[in-house]
Parts: sequence; structure tokens; C-alpha cells
Amino acid sequence: MRRLLAIVNSSAGSAGDEVVSEVLAVLAEHADTVEARIDDPAALSGVLAEHPERDPVVLGGDGTLHRLVTALAERGELETRTVGLVPLGTGNDLARGLGVPLDPVEAARAAALGEPRRLDLLRDDDGRVVVNAVHLGVGAEAARTAKPLKPVLRRFAYAVGSVIAGVRTRGLLVRVEVDDRIVADGRHRVLMAGIGNGRSIGGGTPLAPDARLADGLADVVVSFATGPLQRLLYGVLLRFGRHTGRPEVVTVRGTRIRISGPAMHVNADGELIGPVTGRTWTVVPGAWRLTLAET
Repeated sequence: MRRLLAIVNSSAGSAGDEVVSEVLAVLAEHADTVEARIDDPAALSGVLAEHPERDPVVLGGDGTLHRLVTALAERGELETRTVGLVPLGTGNDLARGLGVPLDPVEAARAAALGEPRRLDLLRDDDGRVVVNAVHLGVGAEAARTAKPLKPVLRRFAYAVGSVIAGVRTRGLLVRVEVDDRIVADGRHRVLMAGIGNGRSIGGGTPLAPDARLADGLADVVVSFATGPLQRLLYGVLLRFGRHTGRPEVVTVRGTRIRISGPAMHVNADGELIGPVTGRTWTVVPGAWRLTLAET
């Protein structure tokens, strides 16, 4: 029987007591399970230290998962502990990309009985870990706008933020390099640049619709759609994952991505960073393990 540590993020988007109780009951039915509740992600490292022989299962969203993987990386435990995920956030983009059930009970069953699968990570030159995706430009501005709306609009906050940011944003003069290729030279405005380890952001918006979490490559999407009508069209097509076919959108794949330019905010796994003037992200293949239902 597996030994699990169920980590409940009490502030996650849909972590109601009844749902959490159901999930914990399913986990306990199939595995030796201990519960730990946190209100502050800073407590994760301490919780992991208290239960060193147990594999953590996140009852929360993308942000909690990101912070858990970060804590495991800082503790040097990515190779020794397998993560489980019961998506109780507002976006749950990593779960969507991997086919983790969005139904909490089904997800709990998969976390207890599924098989570990190795997944890639992105690491930046500041030591940060990215599990799902990084983006800047209109997407990051949308996240900044959506943040105060999230308690009321929940997963729809990002869509509203995107509309507002799309009207306001004029683009950034950034340089984007993917391995040995210059995708943006810093002389033409970029509406949005994204790096997809996973496929979607903002609760299902398919930024990098062809991205795979275990192929050793990141999908890079750069949009030069800065004109008023181009911005509007890009926003509509982005929501349906059809933006990559536009001539003003460049998509490439690679293992090392450098973005530099004027001070800008970066959204990494839903966490706003910056402003910064440059970052480099490198793919680390098969860096961590997540338990998934058998297919």
C-alpha cells in the first residue's frame, strides 16, 4: 500500500470542506494517507520534512502544485518522491494538459492507484522552476488585471483580464532567442511571447496547443499581432487554439529560450515575476514524476 501525504491548500479555488472530505476518504481507502492543511505555501517544505517517507498529493491548483515541485527541487527530492494531483484550483491547466480528471473523486482515485510518469520542467537562470508555462506581454498583463477579479469571477477572471489587457497593450520591444535561432530581434513590437511546457494557461486557453509535457522540448509562441484589429483577432483565435496558424505568429520548439528587453512582468505558472529585463529558461527532461491514471 502506498504511503501518501495529502496536502490541502485551504485557499485553493474550490477546496470546500465537503469536497476535501470526499477526496481524503478516497485516498484513505486506497492508500495509507496522512493529511496536512496549509494556508501559506511557505509551509510546504516543513510539511515535507515532517513526512519524509510519504509521496505528496496536492489538493489544490496550479499554483500549489508549482510551489510543491519547487519545494521538492529545493530539498533535492524530485527523484525520490512522486507527486499526486487532485485539481481544486480555478485554472487547473496542468491537469487539463495531462488528462488528470477534473472530478475530484476520480482524480483522487488516480492519485492513489495510478502509475508514475516522468515529466519535463523548465528552470530559469534565477533558479526558479516552471511546471506548466511562462508568458509575457499581453498574457502577463491580463493576469495582472485578472488578479483582483479572481475572487469574484474565478476561472473567468482571466478571460475578462485578457479583454482589458488586449485593449490597453501596444506590445514590447523584446528579443527572443530559441537555441541558436533569433525569433524576435528586439526591433519589432511583440504582443505576447509564451513558452509552453504544458499546453494551456488561464484555465484552458491553449497558448501552445501542440506542447507535450514529456518530449524534452518547449513550444515557443511569439505573436507580432500589435495592430488594433490584429490584437482583437489574436485574442479570439488564442482562446480556441487557432492563433498559431496566423502569419504574424511564429512558433518554434527548443531546449533553451532567452527573452530580454525593457523591464517587463513575466507570468510563470500563474506567478507574476518582475519587472525583469531578461530571463533564460532551459528544459530539464524527465525531471519529476506525477502519478497518472493508467490508460
